[in-house]
Amino acid sequence: MNRSDIIWKLAYLVIAGGVFLIDQSSKAWAASRLKMGGDMPVISGLLNFAYAQNTGVAFSMLDDHGDTGKWGLSAVALVAAVLVLYFFWRTPRSDDRILGALALLLAGIAGNVTDRMRLGYVIDFIDVQFGNWHYPTFNVADAAICIGAGLLVIDMFWSKKKAEEEKTGKDAIGNT
Repeated sequence: MNRSDIIWKLAYLVIAGGVFLIDQSSKAWAASRLKMGGDMPVISGLLNFAYAQNTGVAFSMLDDHGDTGKWGLSAVALVAAVLVLYFFWRTPRSDDRILGALALLLAGIAGNVTDRMRLGYVIDFIDVQFGNWHYPTFNVADAAICIGAGLLVIDMFWSKKKAEEEKTGKDAIGNT
């Protein structure tokens, strides 16, 4: 890996650090403003800020396992972060979509595991609803994880489509 590639990858990690700081700052704001002050409507009937403590994983699953759950979930998250970093450094510099996705995953994992290890729970505060439909409360780290995972899924389909097009193009050339 040349120096330019390392600099670009470090820039992605700086962006991940920025997302992490936004996550932690917004959670600190939510804890100080919403915990005692109550919910804050942002867009009536669509978006509210509402403080919640999530001791489990996504959508509060596995939330009743106490310290064992806290440290177990933290260990799983740390392993996931190490794997993301491993794939991040092995990904070619030219694959910006994957690098961006991995940086977002890393930022989200770091944001939530920091809460879990420091507080014993993850602070959630973004509450989205539409009519009778209500999405579980989430935070900036959760959004980063979802966007990063979504980019990976999109890339998987685009890569598969591109490989099929290249194969079809080669077959067509070879058969003529």
